[in-house]
Amino acid sequence: MLSVAILAAGKGTRMESSLPKVLHKISGKSLLQRVIDSCVELNPDQIFVITGHKSKEVQESITDNKKIQFVIQDPQSGTGHAIQVLCKAVKKNEGKLLVLNGDVPLIKPETLNKLINLHDSKNANVSLITTKKKNPYGYGRVFLKGDFIERIVEEKDCNDLEKENPLINAGVYCFNWGKLSEIINTLRSNNNQKEIYLTDTISLLNNSLSLEIEDNGELQGINNRIQLSECEESVQNSIKEKHMLNGVTFINKASCSISEEAEIGKDVVIEANTHIRGNTKINSHCTIGPNTFIENSNVGLHCEISNSTVYDSQIIDHIKIGPFSHIRPNSKISSFSKIGNFVEIKNSQLEEKSKVNHLSYIGDSIIGRSTNIGAGTITANFDGQKKHQTKIGKNSNIGANTVFVAPINLGESVTTGAGSVITKDSKDNTLAISRTKQVNVENWEKKKS
Repeated sequence: MLSVAILAAGKGTRMESSLPKVLHKISGKSLLQRVIDSCVELNPDQIFVITGHKSKEVQESITDNKKIQFVIQDPQSGTGHAIQVLCKAVKKNEGKLLVLNGDVPLIKPETLNKLINLHDSKNANVSLITTKKKNPYGYGRVFLKGDFIERIVEEKDCNDLEKENPLINAGVYCFNWGKLSEIINTLRSNNNQKEIYLTDTISLLNNSLSLEIEDNGELQGINNRIQLSECEESVQNSIKEKHMLNGVTFINKASCSISEEAEIGKDVVIEANTHIRGNTKINSHCTIGPNTFIENSNVGLHCEISNSTVYDSQIIDHIKIGPFSHIRPNSKISSFSKIGNFVEIKNSQLEEKSKVNHLSYIGDSIIGRSTNIGAGTITANFDGQKKHQTKIGKNSNIGANTVFVAPINLGESVTTGAGSVITKDSKDNTLAISRTKQVNVENWEKKKS
């Protein structure tokens, strides 16, 4: 039986934030969620998340795993105290207990499996991950005696000689839970920090083993915004390298960010300062950017999107968007259409070969095939209480500065006069025009100020 305990109770004061440390995000996913995701791949029987500071906020952030149980540590008196609380809360302390911190977001399932396999093969009471650091400041030092760990000394409790030891504790443990529960309540806070250390269990348990791995960044804990930024950079480099090896070009990859969930096809060019977030799919032969943000959207083949934002929408094939366009949620732009500069589309469907080239707002609308929307066109879709729909049939030509007061339904091949305010439905092959007659007053004198 494998159980997992993730320590997520601390305040994270060095983050200088009102948000709990474990809820800070890397590439759109919280530190805690990343640790949980790695642990889920081990297929454990149960996962315990030990919370304390803003426990409700931490618990509410995790909604999609039925195996997770929450245990509240109050007060937060150290890592050993957290496991004391867990052992009291869980009736059966049996099998293996994997313990790790909620602020080590890059830990790999493969590494955790190595630890568990070592633990099983040697029938150990406790096994832990260690690594050597050139500058081990801040970490607990691990002291070996032959093949076994003799003790761990925390940084603040080390003497000068002990501080020279480069072998550090990574804070990831695999315990024989039954053996651990026999000694866990003997731990005391007789140290410089007046906390109960989980590391003190090592000297109390026989057969304590070290799995030393090369420090490649996956053991990096997050204690401040600098380390958060470093982990973000590490994740982003990994994501972008994967895409480049699969045929994607980044013009300036350092200025771009890509979510782990995003899919990008071959021969896509990502220009500078472009950000692709969430479950976005960019199909092959597209040029995206510069200065573009796309989230939770599907972009088809041979599309060009520049200096624009796209949210929760479908962009089909051979479409040009931008510059300075804003595609808002629930929009669908069909093939061979064009969305030009300073155009906003919201909750609308544009059929094939539609064009909205300049300075327009199209909201809650259905625009027919091969319809051209003139510059400055507005769909006035909100009456102060409800949103209403505008429908324009195919092969229509909408004059510049036309305002549609929705709800409105225009047939096919409708033309509107420039500057018209359209308030009535129009049938097929109609010219709809609504303008007052121009009056010229001759010899007009301006009032002097």
